[in-house]
Amino acid sequence: MDELRPLLFSIAYRMLGSVGDAEDVVQEALLRYDQAEGVESPKAWLTSVVTRLAIDQLRSARARRETYVGEWLPEPLVNGDDDPAAHAEQADTLSMAFLLLLERLTPVERAVFLLHDVFAYRYDEIADLIGRSEANCRQLGVRARRHVEAEKPRFEASRHERDELAARFFAAVQDGDVDELVGMLAADAVVVGDGGGKAPQWATPIVGPERIAKLLAGTGMQMRRHGMRLERRHVNGQPGAVLRMANGDVAVVWTVEIADGAVQALRSVINPDKLRHLGPVADLRALLRAERGR
Repeated sequence: MDELRPLLFSIAYRMLGSVGDAEDVVQEALLRYDQAEGVESPKAWLTSVVTRLAIDQLRSARARRETYVGEWLPEPLVNGDDDPAAHAEQADTLSMAFLLLLERLTPVERAVFLLHDVFAYRYDEIADLIGRSEANCRQLGVRARRHVEAEKPRFEASRHERDELAARFFAAVQDGDVDELVGMLAADAVVVGDGGGKAPQWATPIVGPERIAKLLAGTGMQMRRHGMRLERRHVNGQPGAVLRMANGDVAVVWTVEIADGAVQALRSVINPDKLRHLGPVADLRALLRAERGR
C-alpha cells in the first residue's frame, strides 16, 4: 500500500495540521487494513479509515488547543527547493494561513470540504467514506465553502516571483537591513510566533512594517552572533526557511506569505515539540539564559 501513503498523509495532515499525528493516523489505518478481509477498494477503505480517525483526533485536539499557550500554528511541513511537491497545484492548500482557516470549521465540515474541494471526491463517495447521507455532505460542503471563500488567503500568482522576493527578504533579515525589510513588507504585515510556552517567542502578533523590520533586524544580529545558518526551503507549500544552530540543531522554521509584490505575513514555529520531526532541536531557553548570564 506504499503507493497510497502520499494521498493518505496529504488528507491526514490537512485535517490535523501535524506531521506526527498524520503519520500516526496513516500507520494505524494501514495496520487495520492488514487485518481486514474482503476489501474491494483499498483506496476507498483506507481513505475512509484515515478520515474518520482524523475526525476523532481533531475533536479531542480542539479541547487541548483551547488551553494552548500563545498562538497556535500547524506543525511545519518542510520540503527542499527541488521537491516537486512544493510546486504541486495543491500547494496553496498546505499553507499555514489556509490550515488556520480550516480550524474554524467543524471536524466533519473540514473533512467534507477537503475531500471534495481539494481531493476531488464526489459527494456520493464522501457520504460512503464518512457514513453520512449525500444530501448532508452537500450541505456541509456548501457551508464550509462559504466560510473558506469569505477569507481564503491570497498568494502571489507567480511562484517564481514569490521565491525571488522571499530570497531578498531572508537576505535582508540576515544582513539586518531595516530599510530593505520595510520596503518589502505590506502596510498591514504581521508576524506570528508559536513557542507553545516551551521556547522564547513573541507573545502576541506583531503588526506593521517598522516594528517587524526592527524585530527581524535584531533576529539577524542574533543569528550572526551565534553562527546560525538559514536554509531556504518550501514550508507548507510557501517560501520559507529553516534556521539551524552552528551544530546543525533546528532552532526555528519560518514561512512567508507573499501577495501583491509584498510580504503579508511571517509565521514562526519555535515550539520544540513541533520541530522534532526535522531532527535534533536547539535548546533556545538555555541559550537565552547563557546570554543573560554574561
